[in-house]
Amino acid sequence: MNKKAIIIGSGVAGLSAACRLRAQGLDVEVFEANAYPGGKLTELAMQGYRFDAGPSLFTVPDFLDSVFIAAGKNPRDYYNYRKLDTSCDYFFEDGTHLRAYTNAEKLATEIEAKLGVPAQRVIRYLKKSQFTYDTASTIFLQNSLHRAATWLNADVARTLPQIPKLGIFETMHQRNRRLLADQRLVQLFDRYATYNGSDPYQAPGILTSIPHLEFNLGTYLPEGGMHTITAALYRLACDLGVQFHFETRVNEIMVSTDNRATGVRVGQQQYPADYVVSNIDVHPTYRHLLPQQPAPEKTLGQERSSSALIYYWGIEKTFPQLGLHNILFSANYRAEFEGLFKTFTPTSDPTVYINITSKYVPTDAPAGCENWFVMINVPANKGQSWPALITTCRANIIEKINRLLHTDIEPLIACEQVLDPRSIETKTSSYQGSLYGTSSNSKFAAFLRHPNFSKRIGRLYFCGGSVHPGGGIPLALNSGKIVAELIKTN
Repeated sequence: MNKKAIIIGSGVAGLSAACRLRAQGLDVEVFEANAYPGGKLTELAMQGYRFDAGPSLFTVPDFLDSVFIAAGKNPRDYYNYRKLDTSCDYFFEDGTHLRAYTNAEKLATEIEAKLGVPAQRVIRYLKKSQFTYDTASTIFLQNSLHRAATWLNADVARTLPQIPKLGIFETMHQRNRRLLADQRLVQLFDRYATYNGSDPYQAPGILTSIPHLEFNLGTYLPEGGMHTITAALYRLACDLGVQFHFETRVNEIMVSTDNRATGVRVGQQQYPADYVVSNIDVHPTYRHLLPQQPAPEKTLGQERSSSALIYYWGIEKTFPQLGLHNILFSANYRAEFEGLFKTFTPTSDPTVYINITSKYVPTDAPAGCENWFVMINVPANKGQSWPALITTCRANIIEKINRLLHTDIEPLIACEQVLDPRSIETKTSSYQGSLYGTSSNSKFAAFLRHPNFSKRIGRLYFCGGSVHPGGGIPLALNSGKIVAELIKTN
């Protein structure tokens, strides 16, 4: 009889773990509280407009492909993608419009032309970014940080002497200011702290590795939009024989008297298993599913990452100056992050992100229209008056769009839905609506994330954005891989 694994939650990390464990010969059941798979990576539709509801950026497709390859399948039988020429269009308050090309040399030329920064300075920066990523990924991304075997690995041992070169002892902003100098360019590269919900004025310089993924490796879009990632993983899981239970909320992780996870309880029904994997935030995992077990209070008490306030707008016009990804920068970036992590109130001049998939998927909007996913970073939910903030932030966003794009956007909004930190928490079990679990506003952040396994309860594992190695699609996929490898060697 095969051993059995139960996975709680069907985000991309849970789907990754499910497919890999099934490929290793385990019977796998997935319990999902929602009626659909994908966690944050889902879609919504209204009045002829379709939107990717959550993550909108796709990098490192090899991480996704590896899930299919591990299962003996051809990834191209499940999904396809295209490489983009442009990563993002940036708009600054001084009227500068910079197109961030995914070719490093072309990007450097654009920056020199628009910002006056020598192209070679940009090339050097991106080479440092690649070195930082290549070095750090060996230690921080590929393996569990919390097992002795990782540190005894020969590759890791060779990498350890390079750690002082990775920017751990300076903040991301300090490193960018030292290497780039130009205020606008520093702001552009400081933005990458938001990719894991952090503050560049506090987060370590090692996060300057993130731009390497976009500008050296490339930015991509799955054919049909981001939700096809979920659809492909779910189809793979079903093809492999993974069993799904939708609209089925787990009430408890069962633990034996000798401290081993033995399955889950749903209502009064028990489902035994040899292994249990939680793909929901570690905070509700301990508070709600393990209420009788000691919790790692220091870990659960860490600063949360930022959240998001998203307006899904059907726009009855096309904007040729906009691309797939667009950023309208705040005039005072430091004040914006102080609002996120100190006062817990969104600034009146937020940086606005606009994602428009109809630029590449025409059926995502009616003819002559566009589907705008409009997002600002906001603090995690700490009881703020969100109805009032939603109204105020909407007005601030519209004012900023009108000013920087020289338009009057409100009459063009044909339909609207809103996602705020409260609904993010309700739909995805992300504590306080934080998108990435804990922030990375500490040089020790990587080590303080919850491990991919329980140190106290045997055969209990964790994957997803709230645990090692962190949030975002590539890292979430990797956490599923780490869990599968841990179980394989158990």
